[in-house]
Amino acid sequence: MNAIAPPNVLAPPAPRTLAETGLGQVMMRDILLKTLFRMNLELVSEISRAICLPVPLTQELVDLARTQRLLEATGTLHATSGNEMGYQLTDAGKARALDALSQSEYYGAMPIPLTDYAVQMKRQSVRDIRLTRDQLIGAMGHLILPPDLLDHLGPAVTSGRSILMYGPPGNGKSSISNGIRAALGDRIYVPRAIEYAGQVITVYDPIVHSQAEMAVDDPNSLRRTSNRFDNRYVFCERPTVITGGELTLDMLDLKYNPVARTYTAPLQLKASGGIFIVDDLGRQSEPPQKLVNRWIVPLEEAKDILALQSGEKFTVPFDTLVIFSTNFHPNEIFDGAALRRIFFKIKVDGPNQEMFLKIFAMVARKKKMPLDEKTLLHLLKVKYPTISNNFANYQPTFLIDQMIAICEFEGIPYQMSPELVDRAWANMFVRDEAIAR
Repeated sequence: MNAIAPPNVLAPPAPRTLAETGLGQVMMRDILLKTLFRMNLELVSEISRAICLPVPLTQELVDLARTQRLLEATGTLHATSGNEMGYQLTDAGKARALDALSQSEYYGAMPIPLTDYAVQMKRQSVRDIRLTRDQLIGAMGHLILPPDLLDHLGPAVTSGRSILMYGPPGNGKSSISNGIRAALGDRIYVPRAIEYAGQVITVYDPIVHSQAEMAVDDPNSLRRTSNRFDNRYVFCERPTVITGGELTLDMLDLKYNPVARTYTAPLQLKASGGIFIVDDLGRQSEPPQKLVNRWIVPLEEAKDILALQSGEKFTVPFDTLVIFSTNFHPNEIFDGAALRRIFFKIKVDGPNQEMFLKIFAMVARKKKMPLDEKTLLHLLKVKYPTISNNFANYQPTFLIDQMIAICEFEGIPYQMSPELVDRAWANMFVRDEAIAR
């Protein structure tokens, strides 16, 4: 069940003139030349798809380059492509392309000016999403959660503000984060690249962004008829970026490639309009306090500050639901000021005995493992008292998978018994003992 998208989400309209792209003609001409040089394209329809502009505007750019003697017609009509005329770089065009490439290797899709990108982000803000209880339950139907947990999660997700989930390991904090992602359910427009001060920053990342649909101009059409939105954007599911112990502060800065002289968006910019999950907070090489300090301005002011290689700083929209997840108590890793800036703090505790049995039965049914009352009593009366009855949500799946592995190895039908549980239990914990070396 999809979340209710904000009523003002509008597709970014395709530019009708070169001026409506918001880019300078020199920049567009140079990207055109670099694209032709790198991709060896000839037809306007091919070039249009590569630079993500409508055919008429692409033709206008081609004509501009021809007047400057940077492009020339090949004199060949391609019958298989609607009798399109072919074009190629002149010697002057190749020289200009190489000069432009020496300044920046970026080519392909025309970027979106930062100011236009900010307008589009307001149209599709994650803070405008409204979730109902039924939608949240639907997205987390595979989890057995305490009823009061949804009472806290619902307002947190709907607010679009930061969330800290904490509690003992193995109780579903990561699964809940993924459930929130599934609950959002709708789609947004992600720019392939944005432009600021003449610098191009690539944003769209196939690893992060899941493309939903792409419109392409009809190469035989003189007018833009097939494009329903600006193809400099990609229509995607709301993005989710998940990081864990590998997260470092420099991953939140613009990434500059000194060889190609190009910029790549940091993780939080790629997550714009979606969710940024910081899992296992406290396991990173950076102190948790330092990481959260980096988020203070974005979380409070809905904007982030990035810096170019030159040192020039600029602001970008910060429209991201940030979810921190930790096994530590918040007071152990944050000071009071940092905790005040995290809007929602939700404890995710282990299940009680009743919930544990429900989870165990659900997992067993799903994995086609017959339940056995004697085995369950053995677990509850013999095994769990040895760990002070500390139940965790991961344990039923772990124990049942272990018993399945044993049954498959022994060549016997799936079954559970006190003996099999003892063998499975031995793999769930490591004895505290000295190892001779």
